[in-house]
Amino acid sequence: MLRTNRVVVIGAGLGGLYAALSLAPHPVLVISPEALGEGASSAWAQGGVAAAMAAHDSPEAHASDTLAAGAGTVDADVASMVTKAARDHILDLAARGTPFDRDADGQFQLNHEAAHSTARVVRVKGDQAGKKIMETLITTVRATPSVQVMEGVVAQALEVEGGRVTGIWLARAAGGSEPVLLRAPAVLLAGGGSGGLYALTTNPPRIRGQVMGLAARAGAMMADMEFIQFHPTAMDLGLDPAPLATEALRGAGARLVNAAGAHFMDDLHPQADLAPRDIVARAVFAQTQAGLRPMLDMRAVIGADLAARYPAVHDACMRAGLDPAAVPVPVAAAAHYHMGGVATDRQGRSSLAGLWVCGEAASTGLHGANRLASNGVLEALVFARAAAADMAQALDGRADAPVVALEFPAGGVALDSDAVMQLRQIMSAHVGVRRTAQGLTRALAQIAELESAHAENLDFRNMCVTATLIAASALARAESRGAHWRDDFPQSDPAQASRSFMTLTQAQSLRATAQTEHS
Repeated sequence: MLRTNRVVVIGAGLGGLYAALSLAPHPVLVISPEALGEGASSAWAQGGVAAAMAAHDSPEAHASDTLAAGAGTVDADVASMVTKAARDHILDLAARGTPFDRDADGQFQLNHEAAHSTARVVRVKGDQAGKKIMETLITTVRATPSVQVMEGVVAQALEVEGGRVTGIWLARAAGGSEPVLLRAPAVLLAGGGSGGLYALTTNPPRIRGQVMGLAARAGAMMADMEFIQFHPTAMDLGLDPAPLATEALRGAGARLVNAAGAHFMDDLHPQADLAPRDIVARAVFAQTQAGLRPMLDMRAVIGADLAARYPAVHDACMRAGLDPAAVPVPVAAAAHYHMGGVATDRQGRSSLAGLWVCGEAASTGLHGANRLASNGVLEALVFARAAAADMAQALDGRADAPVVALEFPAGGVALDSDAVMQLRQIMSAHVGVRRTAQGLTRALAQIAELESAHAENLDFRNMCVTATLIAASALARAESRGAHWRDDFPQSDPAQASRSFMTLTQAQSLRATAQTEHS
């Protein structure tokens, strides 16, 4: 066991790095499973950052669109706070060196994405926003003396004493080690979402709900765990993870079409291809289930300019041997973003003293039942800074903190890749785009069996805990709302138009009942 006066930040994506910089000069230790810039969902964000930057736009309009997309469960005060702060964060990132796209007059070029009433997504080279923002933050972090980065390390559990988080158990990311306890004055979880719990996902391979799971195991209150956003245009090219065809392509005029040549969104929603993501995802999923092979046709509007305007999309197509300037690109609905997570307040505080959370691992109330496009990066920025300010105040000034050096004893139990794939298949089959009580009950029982069989591996336990919370929350919400669709309850229930909160103990109780029913 070691002790440090540094704030420990778990995760080196946008939220974690932005918080570390916001905490300066207070000493920080950032824990990253991979080398900086690798394996973080932030670096894969293509669309950009939503912010009211145009003269005709306003934070109020942005908040209104957020509320509409969230299907009745957005915290209106949080939406107002975040959208009002958006412009300042864009200007801050620009000042740090982020090369946002601008026109000849130096004004920000803005994309129009689904469910936004106007173009307000600030971008970088079409689909390079996440990558370029991360590059900017990484460069700044490496030049900031107060920030120590420890690469190749993962968090496996929280140490809790008297309801307060006092430390974190860490292990080598590559396995082969026993966990080591590092005590710290404050812990910030910024370790991403849970998309990798599904067989088809746009998330980096390691993002499988572990950070949410370790918080829940420690007793943290969780919120909105049933709300998983499935991106309607993951490129179905046989790659894992599935490359993303950014929503900006449809904003620029690309069209969804099926194998029969029909623009199937035209009759489903007034906004057609730019309808809210949950509606488009279910439509794409239905086309897949019907054997009609949904595709994204970008030939007429992008053509030969794709490589220059959307390099990530172009590169993915080239890797798969497909020319998007010549033929439509097959797409499928894939797990993309988790609206739920560890319940936090406006300062990023969890229900456990000493623990703050930001980014996709947190549930702030901004996204409701369906995240508005490109609000995810914005939320991470706003709450990373808010959490940093709150932690700095709680820590009462700068502490003396030498560099942390950890030695990991050999041992541990290797992660079973077959068990992980079984878990992913269970989640896609029963806790995916369309759900039923029967399927969710079966999923809970099967997850319990997997967790019991591989309980000695803490990473896998954390995955199973998050999967259990998603399935249990989905079972408890007996209605369809936003990204959560129940075939057995296809209508929204006005009485359930509120956020959901659940502890692991409550989820396990539902799971125990499911196991009894399934046996």
